[in-house]
Parts: sequence; C-alpha cells; structure tokens
Amino acid sequence: MQIQTVGILSPGDMGQAIAAVLNQNGLKTIAALDNRSERTRQLAAAANIQNVGSLTQLVIESDVVLSVLVPAAAAEVSKQVAEVINNVGKQILYVDGNAIAPQKVKRIAQLIESSGATFVDASIIGPPPRVPGRTRIYASGKHANELQQLQNYGLDIRVIGDEIGQASGLKMSYAALTKGLTAISTELLIAAHRLGLDEQLWNEVSSSQPELAAILTRSIPSMTPKAHRWIGEMEEIAETFQELGLTERIFYGAADVYRLVKDLVDCVGFLTQSNPNADEMLQLHSPHHPQP
Repeated sequence: MQIQTVGILSPGDMGQAIAAVLNQNGLKTIAALDNRSERTRQLAAAANIQNVGSLTQLVIESDVVLSVLVPAAAAEVSKQVAEVINNVGKQILYVDGNAIAPQKVKRIAQLIESSGATFVDASIIGPPPRVPGRTRIYASGKHANELQQLQNYGLDIRVIGDEIGQASGLKMSYAALTKGLTAISTELLIAAHRLGLDEQLWNEVSSSQPELAAILTRSIPSMTPKAHRWIGEMEEIAETFQELGLTERIFYGAADVYRLVKDLVDCVGFLTQSNPNADEMLQLHSPHHPQP
C-alpha cells in the first residue's frame, strides 16, 4: 500500500507535531474536527492539517489512521473507528501510538482487525518531533513494515518485531524509568520542602549526585504542565507490571504524585488570575538550584 493520506486522531501537541513533519515532507494529513475545541482546531490549522469534519470522512479519505490520544481515550476511539470501517468497508492501516499497556493494545488490535483493517502497534519515545533526531517511533506487528514508509517523510520509524504488544511494552518499560524517576524525585523534593530541608537536600544531591541533579533540573520544571497527561500513563504502566506478576503499587503511587502536581498547577493557574505571585506556591524543587 502506498501511503498518501494520514488521518490524525487527534491533533494535540504530539499529533499536531507529527502531522506538521509529514506535511512538510509532502504527505497529506487530515483530521475530524467536528465538535472539537478551538485549541485543537488552531493546532490543526497551524500544522496545515485539513479538516474533513466527521470520523467517517476521515476513514474514507485515509490510507493510515494514526491514534495519538490520552491513554483513557484509546479504547473508546478504536471502537468508533472500527464501527466506521465496518460501515464504509474501507481498508486502512490503523496505528495505535498511545501510551497504553500491551494487553490493552492486543484487545484493540483484535477489534480493529475484526472490522477488516490492518493494525500496527506503535510507541512514541521523545518529545513532539519538532527537532530532528529527538523522537523515535517504534513499531511492531505483521504490518509494521508498511509504516516504515513514513521514514521517507521525516519520521524516525523503527520496527522491532512482528508481535502486537512489543512496541507498547517498550514504551511502558522506558516511561517507567524516565517518568517514574521524575515522580519519585518530585515527591522526595516536596517532602524536603515540607521538612524545611530544601537547601540542605539540594546541596547534597548536587555534591554527591551531580548527574542526577542535572537531570532533575531539566525534567521537573518541564514536567509540571504535562503532569495531567502522565497520570493515565502511570496507571497503564501499573497494569502492565501487574500483568507480568510484578508490583503495580509503585506506579499507582507515581500516578498519585502527578495527580498532586496537576492539582497544584490547577490551583496556581486559578490564583494567578488575581495574584501574579501565586506561582511561588508551586515549588517542587529547591528554589536555590538553577533553572534551565
């Protein structure tokens, strides 16, 4: 199959950036923006994503449908797409690029394939691909090689196997390390702050763990506006580890940390409308260590 049009579900920060890369390199991207927010419409317009209105029209016009959503929406949207495929009889390649557990991806694959479409399990590691070389898209499944066509259009696609669940498993394992570390570090820094030991702790970390200090200096400030998106991802990691016979409690705890950060960010966002100094309430690391 020659890929000419990619349907994006949905053009948020990651989906919009992927679409922008594809558009810049000659592919057409489309989205179904009926009943979507003004922010989503603006993101789509900025990336030159064409609005086809309905999900039905998106399936009709797409060769590939790329699902990049918050984890909680992945299963429900796949059901909607499967229903449309059944109704219109269109053969498409459905790519699930969501941060969800391998067992959930396998259920989605069965649903999509039962509708007559083909399926690829994908995982996105790295930031939205606005800077070349920083974002990898890993793919697995019997049709993963078809997705590699997008390498010709600016994306770094890496096929790692022919089994559904391998790409998602890699994402869960990697995010358990990176975002799990950020969650643990955030909680211990909040604890030190409440103990009145911000400066002492940061001085010790900077002295005995300079590499870790450098990582935290980058990761924690950049995490705060994304914490709400990472709650579901930690819960998916917990389900993955539980399925493997490992403890899931670590990552449900990490989800709780990101939920706390989200609530703090929401509180600060509300308060800063009337108090420009309210952002000082959100000190998740020592005020003495350097900002990036």
